[in-house]
Amino acid sequence: MADNKTDTKKISLTRNDRLKVAWRSTFIQGSWNYERMQNGGWLYSLMPALNKLYTKKEDRIAAYKRHLEFFNTHPYLASPIIGVTLALEEDRANGAPVDDVAIQGVKVGMMGPLAGVGDPVFWYTVRPIVGALGASLAIAGNIVGPILFFVLWNLIRWAFMWYTQEFGYRAGSRITDDLSGGLLQKVTRGASMMGMFVIGALIQRWVKIDFKPVVSRITQQKGAFIDWNHLPSGAAGIHKALTEYNLGKGLSLDKVKVTTLQDNLDQLIPGLAALLLTFLCMWLLKKKVSPIIIILGIFIFGILLHVVGWL
Repeated sequence: MADNKTDTKKISLTRNDRLKVAWRSTFIQGSWNYERMQNGGWLYSLMPALNKLYTKKEDRIAAYKRHLEFFNTHPYLASPIIGVTLALEEDRANGAPVDDVAIQGVKVGMMGPLAGVGDPVFWYTVRPIVGALGASLAIAGNIVGPILFFVLWNLIRWAFMWYTQEFGYRAGSRITDDLSGGLLQKVTRGASMMGMFVIGALIQRWVKIDFKPVVSRITQQKGAFIDWNHLPSGAAGIHKALTEYNLGKGLSLDKVKVTTLQDNLDQLIPGLAALLLTFLCMWLLKKKVSPIIIILGIFIFGILLHVVGWL
């Protein structure tokens, strides 16, 4: 592909250009889809910059296609990735040896770690704090409560998105200054490794498989389980049952101890089935199987196994 460059004047993205991109990035979730997730909103965000950097039709089309690849991260933590991408595209448009692999590698390498940061920072910390502040006023009948929440939340969100995008833009420019020294490749590799680490840690949390087939039923001796028929009535009985189950004797809840296939698998390696399913999906993606086909396959297969009593 021919590079769009001039011999007389360097193409630069102005502050106004970057503001347009930042504003559009607010709608990055607007065309979310199961196959490539945020790719439509990602391209929509970058279009003002790409249109300025690439004036030739064929270069612009190639840039659009380049940014319609898979992309997904926390919607607010996309901003620093956008900033780095703007810097890389600007240098590429001015003749720097930045290829498609480098741009996509930086995007993929950064989106994993940043996605893991966004949820605890925004959804589990900032929003509950601001929401509690607004709710405390609203409960007292003060109309300022919801207004305060709306204003504070959007000020924090927008300020974070703008300044992190600018930080990424400046950092991206420094990365491309040392392409010959392999700095970009090192950053891409390090970000990719961190992304894989975060994804691996999330498998146990987000992928759940519970095999229901019963392996054994053992009738326990008297005294090894809670005798519900002889518990005191009311709160005293509940207290005694909880004490015997959790804090005291560690008694079983039922007379018959049931062991399922999942119990045995958890004793062997907790989360083994979820890990194997993840590896299967990775292998299918490597074989160019559509993500939509994989999702539908898991959906149908899961229903069938549930109907026959395996899940």
